Amino acid sequence: MPRSSKKSRRLVADGRTYLWTVRHGHCVLEDGGCRTTLTLISHPSGSGGLLRLVFDEGPGRYVAGFSTGSGEVGAVGVGALNLHEPGTVRFLLDTALARGWESGERQQAKIDGWTFLEAAVAARG
Repeated sequence: MPRSSKKSRRLVADGRTYLWTVRHGHCVLEDGGCRTTLTLISHPSGSGGLLRLVFDEGPGRYVAGFSTGSGEVGAVGVGALNLHEPGTVRFLLDTALARGWESGERQQAKIDGWTFLEAAVAARG
């Protein structure tokens, strides 16, 4: 059984500590669709960077719900990820860093998580 999505988990990457959570929202979109958000915070003291990877439900895309497991996001023809798996979170973090997100003090970013999906599925496969 996956951990509660409301509890922060700890991830250490390249000497920096991050806290991360996975949250699911029902009917948060204009069309009534759902959203799953992976949030990473560097420096557990709260003064570090904040990264939100947002996965909005849409045509050919699904987020965790009744028929899928908690934390699962996927796209038809691409595959799925479980955002509760530390290896998945580490890959997504590394990709965000490689694409220019800086985890330094007070750096904030909200990114469309779907732009990471294909590479993450291939790497995790």
